[in-house]
Amino acid sequence: MKGTAMLTPRIRTLGASLREARLGAHFSLRELARRIGVNPSLVSHWERGSRVPSVEDVAGVLGALGVVGDEKRRIMYMARGSAEPGWITYGLPGAPNHMAGVLACERAATEIVEWAPMVLPGLLQTPGYARAIFSASALDQAEIERRVAVRMARRKLIAGYEAVPFEGLIGEAALRESIGGTATMADQLRALVASSAKPTISLRVVPSGIGWHPGLEGRFILFGQENSGPVIYFENFSSGCFVPDEYDVEQYRAALKRIRAVAMNPEASVEFVRGLAEEAEERDRDRVAQE
Repeated sequence: MKGTAMLTPRIRTLGASLREARLGAHFSLRELARRIGVNPSLVSHWERGSRVPSVEDVAGVLGALGVVGDEKRRIMYMARGSAEPGWITYGLPGAPNHMAGVLACERAATEIVEWAPMVLPGLLQTPGYARAIFSASALDQAEIERRVAVRMARRKLIAGYEAVPFEGLIGEAALRESIGGTATMADQLRALVASSAKPTISLRVVPSGIGWHPGLEGRFILFGQENSGPVIYFENFSSGCFVPDEYDVEQYRAALKRIRAVAMNPEASVEFVRGLAEEAEERDRDRVAQE
């Protein structure tokens, strides 16, 4: 058994994965603990991330639960690197390790700040917009719909009961790119305007053509978290990275300060998005009239 001084994204995700595996196998904490010969409170600590199981402990849990194949390999991979503070995940965004890590950060979040220069934040996407993105990859229709459903369920985090404060800093290019066509984009832009009315959601647009600022280096998300320090998450086409290092987090906080300095204020941002929505609706009416 190992202890931990810090609830890192990898430790949180490992604990959540063990809990999901137990519930999927219909085992109670007490039954699983009896099967592997430990105290039920220890299993509970593992699942919450307040203690870190050894690789041997994890192997014993998965064996008792009958977890095999890709899922076993995924969880064992997390267990072997649980002492590392940072975490690089591999595979396209939406793959199990990506999604499990992001969900673990979201569940623990006390605030979320996202800089989205080219694609709108996932937590603000409509079903049509998300479906258009997922449909561009080599996924079958059932998997596309599953991912859309997961993304829509995550929206409750910032719009539901006890919503987490969310600040979306959005590049103008992301608002002008016609993802899914004019009708889908018009609906998405209107949804952004509606979201901005919620007291826990703040939207600010960063105009194009203003010269260099640190946001041009790429998209990232800052998660403020309970019981641990903040975490930065960023991803590219085939991997993602969770960074809890205090120095690096402060560098990203400084970058956010500079991005805010060149962004429109929230009121002007909403009016800008509303204007783009009207333009998209007009283009869609023209398209329908021509067909």
